[in-house]
Amino acid sequence: MKKIIVMAVALLLSSVAMAHEQGDWILRAGLANVDPKGDSDSIDVAGLVTLPGVDVADDTQLGLTGVYMWRDNIGIELLASTPFTHDIDLSNLPVKAGDTKHLPPTLSVQYFPMAGSGDFQPYIGVGLNTTIFFDEDVDNELNLALDEIVGLPAGTVDASLSLKQSWGLAAQVGFDYMLNEHWMLNGAVWYIDIDTEAKIKTAVATVKFDVDIDPVVYMLSIGYKF
Repeated sequence: MKKIIVMAVALLLSSVAMAHEQGDWILRAGLANVDPKGDSDSIDVAGLVTLPGVDVADDTQLGLTGVYMWRDNIGIELLASTPFTHDIDLSNLPVKAGDTKHLPPTLSVQYFPMAGSGDFQPYIGVGLNTTIFFDEDVDNELNLALDEIVGLPAGTVDASLSLKQSWGLAAQVGFDYMLNEHWMLNGAVWYIDIDTEAKIKTAVATVKFDVDIDPVVYMLSIGYKF
């Protein structure tokens, strides 16, 4: 019986030792999927006709997070990734509008309610996101549609697209499961408020409209604690 008690205490202590502690650094890498859930304003083209808004498709890339444990139960996390590429289509129409790339760095404060209690460490977090758009491109399908709308010969319109940098709040839930003292599995979900102003510019007119992307971001990763 004494041996069993000693072994149980040893296992408990080893489990506690693997929990996150103040001063730890945690790096994670895995697959991140950005799945937009928002919508956009309709598009008034040259004051002549109104097009429906746009839909933004999802994309999966390499996701990276770094966490510094400020306290045993409070972490500060930075979410980063390789650039996401999203196709943009006109809502309810078989017309591809274009595509864009973006980077969504997000800084969050996390709360670990079970700090020091074992290998499984769930957490919640809130933070601030900025989304930087670049390499915006207008598809030829939209150019041809604009030619038809304004009554110009096919191939006349050569539109350009730009998306304004976004700032918004983010919320998350997630967990770490310690495999040993250093390695862990992680799963996390974010909701990010991404609202941007889109601008389509042609020789005929410049059209501005609001796009609410508001994605849910899913990430599965493996982490290492220093």
